[in-house]
Amino acid sequence: MRYWVTAACAAALMAMPLAAVAQEAGGRSAAERNRTAIAEDIERNWARASAEEREVTTSHSITAHGKRLNYKATAGTLTVRNDGGMPTASLFYVAYTLDGQAPGSRPITYMFNGGPGSPSIWLHMGAFGPQRVLTDDPVVERPAPFRMGPNDMTLLDKTDLVFIDMVGAGYSRPLGEGTGAAHWGVDGDVDTFARAILRYTTRFNRWSSPKFILGESYGTLRAGALAYQLEDRGMSLNGVILLSSIMNYGVRQSGYPQNFVTLLPTYAATAWYHNAIPNKASVSLEDHVQRARDFAIGRYNAALNKGHFIPDQERAEVAREMSALIGLDPAFIEQANLRVELSPFRKELLRDRRQTVGRLDSRYTGIDYSHVTSSPEEDPSSSAITGHYFGVFRDYVANTLKYETDLDYRQSARGLPGFDWNWSHRSPLGGVQTTPNTAVDLAAVIRRNPHVKVLALNGYYDAATPFFSTEYDLSQMMLEPHLRRNIQFTYYEAGHMMYTSREPLEKLYRDMAAYYDETANGGLR
Repeated sequence: MRYWVTAACAAALMAMPLAAVAQEAGGRSAAERNRTAIAEDIERNWARASAEEREVTTSHSITAHGKRLNYKATAGTLTVRNDGGMPTASLFYVAYTLDGQAPGSRPITYMFNGGPGSPSIWLHMGAFGPQRVLTDDPVVERPAPFRMGPNDMTLLDKTDLVFIDMVGAGYSRPLGEGTGAAHWGVDGDVDTFARAILRYTTRFNRWSSPKFILGESYGTLRAGALAYQLEDRGMSLNGVILLSSIMNYGVRQSGYPQNFVTLLPTYAATAWYHNAIPNKASVSLEDHVQRARDFAIGRYNAALNKGHFIPDQERAEVAREMSALIGLDPAFIEQANLRVELSPFRKELLRDRRQTVGRLDSRYTGIDYSHVTSSPEEDPSSSAITGHYFGVFRDYVANTLKYETDLDYRQSARGLPGFDWNWSHRSPLGGVQTTPNTAVDLAAVIRRNPHVKVLALNGYYDAATPFFSTEYDLSQMMLEPHLRRNIQFTYYEAGHMMYTSREPLEKLYRDMAAYYDETANGGLR
């Protein structure tokens, strides 16, 4: 398979404007004939995914957690089929399995990122795989030569790892006569992942293994519904791990009071980090954040619910209290009617320093073309590392994992023809949600399988999926008291991808190692 169109068809393509006026005896213009030839050439030669599953396995070793880990890396594809047995998608994955372990008893974790539209490269090369992009401080990474090396904080000592790319991202592609649109929606996407995980579990004989799923960002919304679908199809999970969660899109709608309430503690953490509050030295991050939580759920929430009926004096008092917490001028807060949207906050907090702050990680700062606009030009915490990750991975998958393909490793499925995400979701409680909330699905799983344990991992400086929003979403699951103990929260002095900094990564490993030791049959082998 090839990417290029043949020279003959390329020449025909260039000749089309001149040939378009010439008619053939059969009634078709030369231009039409040329277009047909080009289409046929592309059909024969353009790189496309195959329904035939394939994998390449290589052997490696690293030193991590004070011991040598010998492991196998498998890069391959899983063919997803519909109920009639017809192939509908080819999903690319990379799996890491520890040598010398009995597959049936060793835990396995299926991991995926979010978007929707993202491949699993971030979790794979930043957090848990045996090799890692070497980032630390919240600064812009240099271009090539890239920095990558052994990840001594890998989770491979606790669990085998399978990183899966969604349809349209990475090397994953739709198959057959269908298009990606069938997979590009809350429920279609979950169905695809469920079939892929069931397929991997069967093909590699992992039904006896303790099983976990881990999603990041939108991947947490996927994880809630996926846990339910797997449970419904006969796979009971040991654990569900939510990294930087957004499970209820209804809460995060712009303009709704709850959105401002859940953002405020993240604003407070950001102001603390950038020394934008008075007397920072006298208060720890945790204490400052707790004050913001108490204010947000109490007086601030009450003030917002009064709408424009709030008395002027109360509005001014609330604005002053907010100012002390989030570092903005009380007059600015009043002009925003106490409702400070995320983009204006990112622009306003450090305006006097001619800087903006990041969205995925508000520790990062950026510089805009104009300092008088109301919103930042971009997210500096995203642009600072994206090129580094994708540059490293393309080299790694070809030269270390020895996976050869003519397909392009896509940074995102967004922008592809037909990519218009279907946000409707059929709830296990009945009816269809137009703004999905899969915490409902996860709650149903916990009620049905009281042994499943949920771990929610949160960055204090994550403004894309704020930690207080996660707390709110999971507090609305309405679980019985004895089941609420199934949910655990951990926090990191980092952003959305807390693993990009070394110290939070080390804490992340410690927290997750303890979770696996407790959850997977009381200890791993």
